[in-house]
Amino acid sequence: MIKVKNLSTSFGKKVVHDNISLEVQKGEIYGILGGSGSGKTTLVRQIIMLDSIQSGTIELFGKDISHLNYEGRNNIKKNWGVLFQFGALFSSLNVLENICLPLKENSKLPQNLIEDIAFTKLKMVGLDADVGLLSPEELSGGMKKRVAIARSLALDPEILFLDEPTSGLDPVSAKAFDNLILDLRDMLGLTVVVITHELNTIKTALDKFCIIHQGKLLMDGSYNDALNEKNDIIDKFLKIQR
Repeated sequence: MIKVKNLSTSFGKKVVHDNISLEVQKGEIYGILGGSGSGKTTLVRQIIMLDSIQSGTIELFGKDISHLNYEGRNNIKKNWGVLFQFGALFSSLNVLENICLPLKENSKLPQNLIEDIAFTKLKMVGLDADVGLLSPEELSGGMKKRVAIARSLALDPEILFLDEPTSGLDPVSAKAFDNLILDLRDMLGLTVVVITHELNTIKTALDKFCIIHQGKLLMDGSYNDALNEKNDIIDKFLKIQR
């Protein structure tokens, strides 16, 4: 689904990515880990074509995104959804209107059908229909993220990108959100890419993950692979006690 090959990125003298290569397979929940400023968000922004690629290649669905024309870029963007770190809901719209927006902009469906789809997405993320009439400021942190997930699913994407999806949530809400991601992956056949530093998410929700450290990929594999690495930096990052 995603293939990053020999990616290098720098800002001035700061090297963010130094010849990084990784692959995300269909149906995986794949994590991107690293310390603050390690280039996690920059990597995802390059994959979803918000930031330009300086050196190397990124392929999505087998297509080199650097070679896509304007129409090709717009078409491929409809195949993924994004959950930004704080939800990024539009405060001037209610919940239902937020979820309807991608469908209104990218389809010619009648309004009643668009709203039916939006209510279905709300149900998928475990929220009742009456939540649709609330404004974003009336929602708890966990509900905001669920609504943002519902909006990201509006166009039935194949890939879901999540930026720190459980940050700011209490442990119970965070665990419930991890379970929601697992359920959505299994129900919809999604491929999920997650930027996270939450240990519970890393241990229970991710099939594989990479750790970016000083511009390099420190590791790329499963949590069990990390346990077998016996690397002091990995152990410290994942708080592994030996």
